[in-house]
Amino acid sequence: MKHISRNIGFISTRFAGTDGVSLETEKWAAVLEGFDHHCFYFAGECDRPEEQSQIVPEAFYRHPDIHLINEQAYSGSWMVTEQARAAHPELGSLHKDFFSIYIRPPSMVRRVDEIKEHIKVQLYEFARRFTLDLLIVENALAIPLNLPLGLALTEFIAETGFPTVAHHHDFSWERQRFQVNCVGDYLAAAFPPTLPSIRHAVINSVQAQQLATRYGLNSRVIPNVMDFDNPPPQLDEYAQTVRADFGLQPGEYFFLQPTRVIQRKGIEHAVELVHRLELPAKLVISHAADDEGSDYAERVRAYAGLWNVDVRFESDLVQDRRGLTGDGRKIYTLGDVYPHADFVTYPSSIEGFGNAFLEAVYYRRPIVVNNYSIYEVDIKPKGFRAVSFDGFINEDSIKQVRYLLHNPDEIEAWAEENYQLGRRYFSFSMLERRLHSILADCFGEQE
Repeated sequence: MKHISRNIGFISTRFAGTDGVSLETEKWAAVLEGFDHHCFYFAGECDRPEEQSQIVPEAFYRHPDIHLINEQAYSGSWMVTEQARAAHPELGSLHKDFFSIYIRPPSMVRRVDEIKEHIKVQLYEFARRFTLDLLIVENALAIPLNLPLGLALTEFIAETGFPTVAHHHDFSWERQRFQVNCVGDYLAAAFPPTLPSIRHAVINSVQAQQLATRYGLNSRVIPNVMDFDNPPPQLDEYAQTVRADFGLQPGEYFFLQPTRVIQRKGIEHAVELVHRLELPAKLVISHAADDEGSDYAERVRAYAGLWNVDVRFESDLVQDRRGLTGDGRKIYTLGDVYPHADFVTYPSSIEGFGNAFLEAVYYRRPIVVNNYSIYEVDIKPKGFRAVSFDGFINEDSIKQVRYLLHNPDEIEAWAEENYQLGRRYFSFSMLERRLHSILADCFGEQE
């Protein structure tokens, strides 16, 4: 059956790099383009083709104005300072109890409104410029890292009735940093909004339950995926130098931590694991700290020093595309790096789903994983084979990792079993079926 070709606009704060939202967007776009749809992009930072993109700097969550708004919205301290009282005597003269962590500066409200109106104008231009039929909003109506963007999207959709798929990866209630805030009305209005033209998609079953309980919203569970129907290619000559460029010596084991350096990733557990194995090894971390500062990275460095573990921070050498650094070193993709790893560490305490887990399965690497909630609910029951632990590294997990390192045939058997499970449950074929269904629902016809 021939598919009706649609112009689809993806919208987020960023489409660039190797973060989970950008990676999953690329997969959705690949599947949709396979249906003869045309994809376009609206973001504050974007590495998609220029002729398919509209870049609005204020949509980026790290834009200076957005960063200031976030500092005021979630710091929990703005109105309890003497400077704040002095700057706003109009509030102080009303009643001293108004000075609270739960109120916000009037100047912030004005700035949110100004940026919201500017972004909304750009959204109208985006829809007209590319003659869009459908919007797919990637996380911008879930995690409140850009309040004006979420509010602008909500108003645009309310004003136009635009068919929209809101693809949610992380919600505010899943992150401690958003729990104390002075923007509860904004969160209630737009993160997520409850509008009839929006179809909601989440990446795990717990989120679906929470959306139903908190907002009375139905949603489809569309987990993260990999292209299991097309195995990764064999390593070419370019990728043969990964181990040497990461400083690994002959006979050393390569433990790969393929995540950002943020606290919920639990990288201390990986450090402890490598130490307690008592084998020559290095722990390589592929991503940078990104949006949550450098304090945790310094903590990991100090912790590794205490355990005498050699940790390599290699985010400069691992990017979404091959190339050269400013000083002439080779840049690799994650696909270049994974096949060289002897073990993948994934000790997160919280994850929306588990991109790194699926990547390790796709590249047939053994993995040690903390039993975070979504893994226990949505992944582990499928039958995947992994070394797991509950919140702390125990002796049993140490023995399992050591056994597997010394028995590569067992690793190969686990890898094959995991790959076939990935193909069954988390493949592009599954994504195709669910996107068919959601598009048919949006347009009231067979897509």
